[in-house]
Amino acid sequence: MITTDIGYTTRDTIVVRNLNLSTEIIGKFDFVDMIFLLTLARSPSPQEKTMVNALLVTAADHGLTPSSVSTRMTYTGAPEAMQAAVAAVAAGLLGAGSVLLGTMQNSAEMLLEAARDLDQDADDGQVRDVARAVIRRHKQERRAIYGVGHPIHVDGDPRVPTLRALSVANGCYGVHWRVMEAIADVFDKEFGKKLPLNAVGAIGSIVADMGLDPVMARGLALVGRSAGLLAHILEERQAPVGQKIWTLVLEQDPRNVL
Repeated sequence: MITTDIGYTTRDTIVVRNLNLSTEIIGKFDFVDMIFLLTLARSPSPQEKTMVNALLVTAADHGLTPSSVSTRMTYTGAPEAMQAAVAAVAAGLLGAGSVLLGTMQNSAEMLLEAARDLDQDADDGQVRDVARAVIRRHKQERRAIYGVGHPIHVDGDPRVPTLRALSVANGCYGVHWRVMEAIADVFDKEFGKKLPLNAVGAIGSIVADMGLDPVMARGLALVGRSAGLLAHILEERQAPVGQKIWTLVLEQDPRNVL
């Protein structure tokens, strides 16, 4: 028999993590409760719930990004199709990778690897040494350093101070946050490169300091972004811009015509 600990269905009941979905979950659990029940088989603490809510909200939407443009263009291609909305959201989510959106996972993995030998009460000098080592190792291996710099927020990502304050208030500011901040500071003070900490670095730090699997960082980003992509589909139906985007591409290079 093939089974899963996550849940099962019988003729007259649905069970999720040993709880009756109809009588013990619906109307009693919110969405973050459900995420924790499904992924960790437990309820979140109030602090964990605050932080995960913040991560979902942070990831929800950033305007016309590659993921939302993909969603709009997919919908534009076949708005009459029954599956258009589903395909359009899927198109946006499939674009989450090591360059955009999925980088929260990369950031968390980088920080967990870097700080694995650091105590939580490590002094600033030790943290800075680790930050230097991260930069040096990633440069030698020609690997990206996730969590610093931004093409628009060149003077600082406005999301970071809010996420940092929430982390401090909810006991989720630890050695991984400190390493991430030290990386940005070393770039600035020792390399003369202004690469402020960005939301990717903040979210990676939070996930690492919460002790969550780094995959959760990417997963939560995808869950949060789904809401934003749904909004783009609804707006595309009412005030379409997909065709304008395509026209702009044609204006740049007429050879794009099929």
